[in-house]
Amino acid sequence: MRWKITGRFLTAIICTVFCVILINGMISIVAFFIYNNASEEIHPSPTDFTRTLARYISEVDGTPQISDEGVAALQQRNAWLQFLDDNGHVIAEVLAPPTAPQHYTPVELIHAYKYRDENNTSIFVTEHDGIMYLVGIEDSSLTKIVFTSNTSSISQFVAQVALIIIIIDLVIAAIIGFIFSSFLTKPIYGMIERIRKLKSRNFSVANMQNQGIYRSVFQNLDDVAESLKLQEEERHKLELMRNEWISNVSHDMKTPLASIQGYAELLQDDISPKEKADYAEIIEKKSVYMRELLDDFTLTMRLRQQQMPLQLVETNIVSFVRELVIDVLNDPSFSEHNISFEAQTERLMKSIDSHLMKRALLNFIYNALVHNDAQVALEISVEEPATIIIRDQGKGIAEADLPQIFERYYRGTNTENIKGTGLGMAIARDIIQVHGGEVIVTSKIDVGTTVVVRL
Repeated sequence: MRWKITGRFLTAIICTVFCVILINGMISIVAFFIYNNASEEIHPSPTDFTRTLARYISEVDGTPQISDEGVAALQQRNAWLQFLDDNGHVIAEVLAPPTAPQHYTPVELIHAYKYRDENNTSIFVTEHDGIMYLVGIEDSSLTKIVFTSNTSSISQFVAQVALIIIIIDLVIAAIIGFIFSSFLTKPIYGMIERIRKLKSRNFSVANMQNQGIYRSVFQNLDDVAESLKLQEEERHKLELMRNEWISNVSHDMKTPLASIQGYAELLQDDISPKEKADYAEIIEKKSVYMRELLDDFTLTMRLRQQQMPLQLVETNIVSFVRELVIDVLNDPSFSEHNISFEAQTERLMKSIDSHLMKRALLNFIYNALVHNDAQVALEISVEEPATIIIRDQGKGIAEADLPQIFERYYRGTNTENIKGTGLGMAIARDIIQVHGGEVIVTSKIDVGTTVVVRL
């Protein structure tokens, strides 16, 4: 894949360079013709000037003459004119200097045409309608270069040189393009590999060097990989929780179901009415326990998967907790307990789901009541900012038990013969957390336990 990308990029560079060379060549040719035409319009070449004088030359009674316009053209160009016969004799002249020869041999004409004289005069010879004339132009900037060549050979040479230049340019472009593409396509190949890894669910973050202009792209890919990794971990976690939920339900239902089945079989025997009533009561209690266990399981899973929609209502926490304390005191089971309530303020508003929050706080309160003797004092207070403290001076919790108190089914060393599903503390903690709060429990044996709920 990497070499395929490099090859395509290299081909694009070579084609681009070839097109640039072709376009530059065409522009150069057009520019040359434009410049040449413009130069001729501004100042025609000496050869063209000599030829254009023919329009001003005529023959009168066998003697060549030049019109006044021609003389003016000669003066403007700082030139002079001599007419020659077939033997090289000067038969007429215009503006010629006194030092100008009056006769030219063929060798002298050739010499005069090829070289400038001591006065920096360049000689140009031409013929028009049988009239031969010689033009001398005094201009030190003029330079004559005379050479002979074979036009076909020149064309072949120019074609060969052009071909060599094109080949050299393409080779140079290929080398430069290869070096440049290696730096450019390596990150692209890296991006393709990263995407392929993401497709195969490999979310590892690669530390690739020489990211160049694609640094932000790699950063985004790293962010995507991290996000997908978190989602995958969350999905795996939820899958484990679902499997755990099914396993726990099936496991925890076996004991009460076995009891229900056993007592139901006993009811079929010939037993006394009192035994039937006792067995029916046991079956009812086991059924209620199973229902409560299923409800607690369902609530725990929904809380942990954040699938429990909260019915948030702006509530005065002080009044809310005070009413809970009053409800507990009105419960005959706890009417003899010493429970006190205190608040730093009479108004502390917070958005909560009152039903779930009531269950969470009652779990903490009931734990403090049922795990301690009736004479143990229970202090409940509300402090700013939105902090609820439940403190007792009872048995306390062993230091080794504290890290596990929120685990499902965990019971401390001082909780013998305590009824319940074993999910109360875990559910209470999860309810506080879905409200964006936290629970902190501190305890010491024979000193007491303090539960701090911060919303």
